[in-house]
Amino acid sequence: MSQYADLKAQIAKLQAQADEARRTEVGNVIAEIRQKITEYGLSAHDLGFAEAARRGRPPKKAPLPPKYQDPKSGNTWSGRGKPPKWIVGKNRDRFLIQQ
Repeated sequence: MSQYADLKAQIAKLQAQADEARRTEVGNVIAEIRQKITEYGLSAHDLGFAEAARRGRPPKKAPLPPKYQDPKSGNTWSGRGKPPKWIVGKNRDRFLIQQ
């Protein structure tokens, strides 16, 4: 056998030993950590783990306060988005809500 093949065999043997040592140590470490968490009453937040990201749409933002009001119907509009029919093509200053 060549020296290279011998070294590769040794690497494989050592890797198997390292994997086995890790498996046994991880079990002990987990048990130790669980014991400490119980002993001190720690939570995931205390340990700095972020909460899971929410899926889906982001929460809605609060609606903007109305900026314009139709004197006839009392309907309001914040000034964002598509303008309502009662204000289209008209001078918007007439519909401003006085603060």
